[in-house]
Amino acid sequence: MQVALDRLPDDDARRHAILRDYFCDKDASVVRTPDSWSLTLSWPGAPERHIDPDLDVGLDWWGGIRREDMALAWRRDGRLLRCLYDSWTLASWAHWLERRGPNALEAVVILHVDDHRDLGSPRLVDEGSTWRDLISGRECDLRVPTSIIAAIESGAIGMGSFMTPFLAVAPRAEVRHLCQPPKALRTQDFEIRRTTKPDDLLEPGAPRLDVELLLVAPSLGPGQYRMTPSIDDWLSGIDGRPILLHVDMDYFCNRFDGDSDWASRAERLDPSPEVIHRRIDDIVEALNAHGVVEQIEDVVVAFSPGFFPAKLWSQADERLTRGLRLDGKRAG
Repeated sequence: MQVALDRLPDDDARRHAILRDYFCDKDASVVRTPDSWSLTLSWPGAPERHIDPDLDVGLDWWGGIRREDMALAWRRDGRLLRCLYDSWTLASWAHWLERRGPNALEAVVILHVDDHRDLGSPRLVDEGSTWRDLISGRECDLRVPTSIIAAIESGAIGMGSFMTPFLAVAPRAEVRHLCQPPKALRTQDFEIRRTTKPDDLLEPGAPRLDVELLLVAPSLGPGQYRMTPSIDDWLSGIDGRPILLHVDMDYFCNRFDGDSDWASRAERLDPSPEVIHRRIDDIVEALNAHGVVEQIEDVVVAFSPGFFPAKLWSQADERLTRGLRLDGKRAG
């Protein structure tokens, strides 16, 4: 992959920061040639790139995989998809759309349980009827699950940007985002606005998919995004609509938040295992009490290495999937 010399600074630290911000989940190694920068992308495997000291505990529970393979790790068991990186949520939704057809997008509700919004701009160019992967150059289309999988594998769709492509083709989708303090202190409602942002590295000016949230008066309905710490506000008024449930385990504990300086942060979401288990039980009980469990057509559980502590993966998975009656034997 070649990038013009004037698009990256000569200073190593500044260049590294720009590349980390642009490619997010992937590492970019750089070689300067006479007329360009030559970039090589790879999934991070070096121990110093992973901040959880107990990461091997989780990887052993998963089945014993290498750090550089975490980004591609997922397992399907009926309507449940488990993954380490929650970018795979979009692949699961693409398969759901393939099964259900486009009419299902008119009324779908996304129950988003996460310490992050995941509304970043993926490295996908809006070309009208389809998208183009800026990293691989391949066409990408939510109606073609294999193309979504390819864009996740290339790094064009990442952990923090997987929801944006779905909302780009589902303007009437309603998102209910359950998030704990300190990131969510009260219930807020937003209008979802689909937009684009100009690329600033691989193809400067190319219109990348993007989403903006416009704060509005308290309201629910199609095209709305509710962010709330209240489980009751999260589940109110869903009625009989189809539900896609996404659970990022960092909602329950985001000890690291992807930050190597996590231990010095004054405010962080880092409760005890007992509090985590109670919160899982609270969500399961609320889903059952509101009568929406049977409306859930697809479930994704993401374990988020570098955010949710790996030594907690096993117990949290068992408690959540058992509570939602998804506790069949884990696939492969």
